Amino acid sequence: MPGLLESCQDLFGSSDLYKVLRIRTEAKEGEIRRGYHKVSLLVHPDRVPDEEKEQATLKFQILGKVYAVLSDQEQRALYDEQGIVDEEADSVSQDRNWEEYWRLLFNKVTMADITSYKEKYQGSEEEKAEVLQAYMDFQGDMGEIMNSVPCAEYSDEQRIREIIETAIKGKQAPSFEAFVKESKKKRAQRQKRGHEEAKEAEIMAKELNLGEGADDLKGLILRKQQERASNMDDFLAHMEAKYCTTSSKVGKKQPKKKK
Repeated sequence: MPGLLESCQDLFGSSDLYKVLRIRTEAKEGEIRRGYHKVSLLVHPDRVPDEEKEQATLKFQILGKVYAVLSDQEQRALYDEQGIVDEEADSVSQDRNWEEYWRLLFNKVTMADITSYKEKYQGSEEEKAEVLQAYMDFQGDMGEIMNSVPCAEYSDEQRIREIIETAIKGKQAPSFEAFVKESKKKRAQRQKRGHEEAKEAEIMAKELNLGEGADDLKGLILRKQQERASNMDDFLAHMEAKYCTTSSKVGKKQPKKKK
């Protein structure tokens, strides 16, 4: 049976565990977990047609192993330093039930959950702290900040920019060039893309005659995934990934990547 890195290459086109989860090599615990959730949503066996379930199940299992390695301090250090994975380690055990493991990390989410969480979160001190943390993590890249902050939609960008600008003026945050000198063209393109994705989702919901129940949301996510499975900007899959309520944190503090 092929090893983890070989399986990643075969199934995801890369043996780089960070690229498989579509995260940075210096990603911290929360970013690793979010990356795992986003990608696993796209290949979860419950979210693909019957003829794709076998392949999706295999991908889902491999993603679980990738997360297990990167969320374990010793396993991640070994991989970062030597580019290898200990296939015998408990964290990548063949016997683990990856479906149950996934459910330990992520609860099911409904439209009601999303709405309630969004109302409490936006404008809160928690949101402000996470905006500033994302600003620091991505060194002012507004596109990455918008992707990282929970509940952030294209219409929230000006409000989020103001949070950052206030922090810069108050010397609570450094003035990153990527933020203060971002071109109008780049910002306009991001706004246009966000607006188009929101309209797409609305039109598709009407075409499918969907309501606001959890099953309807899943149906719409499935349709979007089938059409743009390789696009991680997929509006609805990304929405669920960002708004998901997670269980208590799993894993240990991550070491800095050695260069």
